Amino acid sequence: MPVLQARPPWPRKKLVHSEELREMKSVLRRHSVRSVCEDAKCPNMSECFGRREATFIVLGDVCTRRCGFCAIPTGKPNAPDPSEPSRVAAAARELGLRHVVITTVARDDLRDGGAAHIAACVNAVRGEDIGATVEVLTSDFRGDRDALAVVAGSDVQIFNHNVETVPRLQRSVRPQARFDRSLDVLHHVKSLRSDVVVKSGLMLGLGESDEEVQDTLRALREARVDVVTIGQYLQPLGKNADVVGYSSLERFDQFAELGAQLGFALTLSAPYVRSSFGAAEAARVLGITSATDRTHISPAAAP
Repeated sequence: MPVLQARPPWPRKKLVHSEELREMKSVLRRHSVRSVCEDAKCPNMSECFGRREATFIVLGDVCTRRCGFCAIPTGKPNAPDPSEPSRVAAAARELGLRHVVITTVARDDLRDGGAAHIAACVNAVRGEDIGATVEVLTSDFRGDRDALAVVAGSDVQIFNHNVETVPRLQRSVRPQARFDRSLDVLHHVKSLRSDVVVKSGLMLGLGESDEEVQDTLRALREARVDVVTIGQYLQPLGKNADVVGYSSLERFDQFAELGAQLGFALTLSAPYVRSSFGAAEAARVLGITSATDRTHISPAAAP
């Protein structure tokens, strides 16, 4: 593993309070919908909002899990709001979004983990007929294949579930999840919907070795993942997991090259890469359109 510096070897991003940022926030407030961009304190928020891109977070503002990297509070969530799908769709329409990303807190308190609600949000956006493609970023639903079938049965085009880190660090980083279960989730969705692009991601800076990252990327390809995102972990709050070190740009480039060699359709690897950052451009590069007939999409072939 390379020697990591105490401070990032690349510039920090700063929040820019632009007119676009204020307008995006205003629309989100008007429709009473939330963005993970704000909730997770994402460093890319100014850039994404400036491009009229946002990731909606549904099913409440309280998570049932306590992951070491996340700024969203843990507790007992409220019941799902049946009006949320229509509000998300209305906000997407007003914002003129061409690629909509929908993520969620973990809802282990619900029998289906919130799968039916997520599917309803997807279908509501697609039903608006605004020409938008839709991507979901979900929990593992505790490995419930019936719940996965509900989400896969929606009109979704990209399914994303992150492994977040290498197997050795799973217990400390995401104690209520398992690496092998996440791989099964990704592989099962691909088996249910071969036309859906399957996506996953992980963070660097938590103490992982190069060899562990390489093995993780190989495992994701074996699980038939099409797209992988690799970014730098940045501690959102003092109570979250510490940053062990900052990776160099060269290290990110090495993993991008490995991803291409392994056969991923797209590997995004850079310090500020996040699951949803640049998702609209990634969808464009992959040739994903809002057309109902998606048989032309050619994600990476199974290894």
